[in-house]
Amino acid sequence: MKPDDGGPPARAPRLTIPAFSLPPMLAGIASRLPQWQHAMALVAALNAAKRLRVLPADSLALLEGRTFLVEVEDAGAHAWFTYRQGWFRPLFGTPADADLALRARLSAYVQLLARQEDPDTLFFKRELSIEGDTELGLVVKNMLDAVEWPSLPGQRPGR
Repeated sequence: MKPDDGGPPARAPRLTIPAFSLPPMLAGIASRLPQWQHAMALVAALNAAKRLRVLPADSLALLEGRTFLVEVEDAGAHAWFTYRQGWFRPLFGTPADADLALRARLSAYVQLLARQEDPDTLFFKRELSIEGDTELGLVVKNMLDAVEWPSLPGQRPGR
């Protein structure tokens, strides 16, 4: 075992998430299940990110009263939600239209969360579809770009 030389801690190798698709059979089964659970989980995560100040507060006001759809194509899952009175809220049922719809495979969303890919790259590689209000799409894209995940214990900032 090498003694600690007082230098910066060694970094674990970064995990690379490959592009993948879930089996079509999974999407077929999952699409027949109630979808409200996806909206509840996504809204809980978004509200937690808001409370932790991970999401830029100045951009959140621009989401007020807007309707969103996030669809995970290869999982047969979708989540409808809105942002009202300072909180993300699930929408039960299927509204006629979303102000903004994001569609991608699960791997693209995981790559976004891991900061492995940015929304522009996924969009131009046709792995992320953004439909609806163009201005709102830019606000959400810029929010995703501005997200700074808190450092985990043992990691140095900026890594």
